[in-house]
Amino acid sequence: MQSHTPNPVTLDRGIHVMHLFYTLDRPRWSALARADSDGARTKLEELCRANASACAPRLAVYAGLGGKADLAFMLYAREAAELGRMHHAVEGAFPPGTLQRTYHYLSVTELSEYASTEEDFKRMIQHQDKLDPASPEFAARLAEMNKKAEEYGNYRLYPEMPDWELMCFYPMNKRRAVGSNWYSLDFEARKKLMGGHARVGRRYAGRVSQLITGSTGLDDWEWGVTLMAHQLDAIKQIVYEMRFDEVSAEYAEFGPFYINLRMSVPALWEHLGL
Repeated sequence: MQSHTPNPVTLDRGIHVMHLFYTLDRPRWSALARADSDGARTKLEELCRANASACAPRLAVYAGLGGKADLAFMLYAREAAELGRMHHAVEGAFPPGTLQRTYHYLSVTELSEYASTEEDFKRMIQHQDKLDPASPEFAARLAEMNKKAEEYGNYRLYPEMPDWELMCFYPMNKRRAVGSNWYSLDFEARKKLMGGHARVGRRYAGRVSQLITGSTGLDDWEWGVTLMAHQLDAIKQIVYEMRFDEVSAEYAEFGPFYINLRMSVPALWEHLGL
């Protein structure tokens, strides 16, 4: 008998990520029997327990803040069909007609093409640290930098995002306007600009945790940006400061911003008055 199970669709490296945002149809919800509301909560709790890996599969639940969405979900999966099943299971947990999707975004984790290479590290050690390339100190420093780069690359591809109180999501593009076309710059110019951009972000370590996912050819924008933080002002400050950086000021275009509160399912029910 022919199997109807599709072949697994995975990435060469990295995982699939989906952001989902919904509003509630309050009149429909208020007409539900208590058993239906409680049943939806139970189903969603079971989904969260079944997808509670540090990286993937993972389902994180949020309450929307600001009126664009009532609730939001962030899904992580190694296999494409698994991501699709999680998506449909989330929507299927709610009684028909009670959820209205306001925005969704599909992307994948990726490594930056502008990441420092071993040759970059060698130049930095030689010219900044003033170490002799033939010395044991040089070799030890190079090994240390390579290890950190490997750890950061693994974080970018297989993120274990912190359960901090706030999640901000927005999509973005690099501009292609006449006179401000990112893609007309040569690689070294782009790499230098991105290096300065990254230095701004590193100043917020401990206050903002960032995940950049790629979506060129997958969704309507080129990247999805997810920021986790403890306070709204940290998100406001990092986005504001980065807009003065040349990469953003000259070449970035931003989509809608969604601010969300991380919650357990029972806390979400209480927060939304369900």
